[in-house]
Amino acid sequence: MLLTDLITPEAVVPSLKVNTKKHALQELSDRAGLISGLAAREIFDALLQRERLGSTGIGEGIAIPHGKLAKAETIFGIFARLARPIDFHSLDGAPVDLICLLIAPETAGADHLKALARLARVLRDTRVTAKLRAARDVSALYAVLTGETASHAA
Repeated sequence: MLLTDLITPEAVVPSLKVNTKKHALQELSDRAGLISGLAAREIFDALLQRERLGSTGIGEGIAIPHGKLAKAETIFGIFARLARPIDFHSLDGAPVDLICLLIAPETAGADHLKALARLARVLRDTRVTAKLRAARDVSALYAVLTGETASHAA
């Protein structure tokens, strides 16, 4: 599974201005709703429900909030670089500045887990995250996200 299968250029936010985890999830849910046609509130509720199980902040400034929705027809993602790092209650306690939201159909099963693993693998690469943190616009961020997929094939 390639990141180009999950994230489109329209799903990249180069400088998200938020102050809290909840605000970030709300803004990303709104963007996901616009792109997918799903109800932003349903996306937000699914993300909050998942966060109650434990933070999706995986460490090193990265979070991968995710959820499943009955009305989702395909797995898709939204990538955001935050204008300022926020507390995400991450496993390592570090503030988060890179967020990749993932929404999947309730029936996605293993494909949802494969997509999560793929995102985590790419975002755990310090060369990729350094380039993402240095990129300043949508096209540069998208190029980093998709350009790295060849060297990180699943």
